[in-house]
This record gives sequence, structure tokens and C-alpha cells, in this order.
Amino acid sequence: MITFVVPAHNEEALIGASLRAMHAAASAIGESYELIVADDGSTDRTAGIAREHGARVVSIASRQIAAARNAGARVAQGERLLFVDADTLVDEAVVRAALRALDADAVGGGAAVHFEGTIPRWAELLLPAFVWAFRVLGIAAGCFLFCTRRAFEAVGGFDETVYAAEEIFMSRALKRQGRFVVLREAVTTSGRKLRAYSPWEILRMMTRIALRGPSAVRSRAELGLWYDDRRRDPGG
Repeated sequence: MITFVVPAHNEEALIGASLRAMHAAASAIGESYELIVADDGSTDRTAGIAREHGARVVSIASRQIAAARNAGARVAQGERLLFVDADTLVDEAVVRAALRALDADAVGGGAAVHFEGTIPRWAELLLPAFVWAFRVLGIAAGCFLFCTRRAFEAVGGFDETVYAAEEIFMSRALKRQGRFVVLREAVTTSGRKLRAYSPWEILRMMTRIALRGPSAVRSRAELGLWYDDRRRDPGG
């Protein structure tokens, strides 16, 4: 069985489309699957919409992305785990490629990323470099990561001592278990943060993390890109 694990906090606007995309991809492949939404303290209709789309909802109140991913994985029945953000769309090609990699003895991996909608010009210019770097370094982008249940359990799941960049820690941990691949197939994720935050705000956050290293992501403080109240998306 394939298990899609979706961490979510107040995602009523986008989670329905994300779950529909997972249903369509898995149905086209023809293997059994389940959808699990880890609803982390939502105050909107996230949980109700998830249930309407046939997902099992696990409710937690951690306000931590790593904890939400782990909560979903703990109740998963599948041996192949696909972690997909609630604002991210997968298709048959990327899901099939992920399963093919796992069947070829990879322990896990990630994928290339496209952004939906119009994004700032600076982001358009930098995106190819980031996608290339993540592939060369063998790191999954945060919106999509897949692995075997065995590898997930061997590394103890996502690191709950960090509040951001948990996919980087997880990628490195999985690589110690075996082959980790970053697919050329892409998922499509929301460009809302790139539209809602100025390049200078994003640069300041990323620079602070780069300079301080892991200590910068061990608290929610100064991680507004991930944990602030959601800003209005100027693009929609």
C-alpha cells in the first residue's frame, strides 16, 4: 500500500485540490493507497475538507511540521510513505517515479519543484539553481519527500527538535540508510509565500539560518515564513 501523509494547518483553501491530485495519481497507477492528513491545530475547515476527500484525519496540537509528519506516519498502513504538503500537487508521473525508485532499492528521495501561478522574477531566475543544487546534494525539497517505512523507522522519523528544514535533516538521515534519489519529475507547489513576502524578508531569514546553522531552526522564533499567520496572497 501507498500512504500519502499530509501535514496541514489552516489549509482549507488548497488542501482539497492537493488531495484530489493524490487520488487521481494513485488511481491511475492502480495500487492500493490511503490518504492521512495530520491536522495540526487548524481553526478552519481543513479537517472537514480532508474527510470529505476520503482522508483519515489525525489531530494534533504541536504547531510543528516535523511532529505533524510523524503523527501521520505513525498511523500509516503502507510500506511506502509519500509526504506531500497540503499546498502541493502531485501527478501520476512523479508518484510512479517515486515508487519505481523504491522498488529499485532506494530508501527514499525527493523531486524537482515547480511553483504555481506567477512568482517574482528573482524567484524565477533562482529556482533552476536551487533545483540543481538540491539534486546534486541529494536533498529533498520540503513539499515532497518519500521513503520506505523501514527506513523511516530506522532513522526515528523526522527530527522534532527542529521547526524548519526538517526535510534536510531527514534527507541526510535517510542517506545513511541507503540510496537516496532526487527525481527529475516535478511536483507543483504554491507560490504564495514568494508573492506574500518581499525578497528582502526571505533573504534575511535564509541568511540568518545559514549563519547560525541548526540552532536557527530549533525554535519557532524568527521562523515567520513557516509559522506566522498566513498573509494574503497578492496573486489570488
